Amino acid sequence: MAKETNLEIKKQLDKKLVYFLKYFPVRIKNVGEDAVSARNLIWGFKDAKVEAQEEVAQMTAEYLKAEFGNSLGNIVFVCVPASTQSQNEHRYGGFCKRVCELTNVRNGFPHVRIESDRLAVHEHRHDKTISKVQIIDYDKDFFFGKDVIVMDDVITTGTSYAMFANQLEDLGANVLGGVFLGRTHYRYK
Repeated sequence: MAKETNLEIKKQLDKKLVYFLKYFPVRIKNVGEDAVSARNLIWGFKDAKVEAQEEVAQMTAEYLKAEFGNSLGNIVFVCVPASTQSQNEHRYGGFCKRVCELTNVRNGFPHVRIESDRLAVHEHRHDKTISKVQIIDYDKDFFFGKDVIVMDDVITTGTSYAMFANQLEDLGANVLGGVFLGRTHYRYK
């Protein structure tokens, strides 16, 4: 079973994954101003600060337009849900709407709802803790047969993205790949 799960995760991680910023956790000391600036933008985005959300929406739209061009109107854009429905709405509701305004991509946000909140997954260099399961309700008819781009704020191992992408594909969607605001790095060079 574990081998099958790993193959399913690998299937998603083999797709095109892009990130905009290098994210260095606070425990990584002696980083430059670029890393501090990236960290602040990521935190601002996670906290749904208007300026950060707009900056990330512009970055995302620019990438999507360059990568998918005129086919954007046929693609669904959806984010890996945050830990709770409240956090999810706060972080991604307006953001997804703005990306869709800028690109003409279809908004998948209203078609994913957290029915039972989970604790946030915290991944560390040598371990990962998960304390509660998250139950997500999907609009199956909406996702069936659609090409989908999945976004998440930060990718570390890619497990959260891959599990969510696999759930979408179980509904009949075709996940094209993932977009991430930041990717966790541990060595500043």
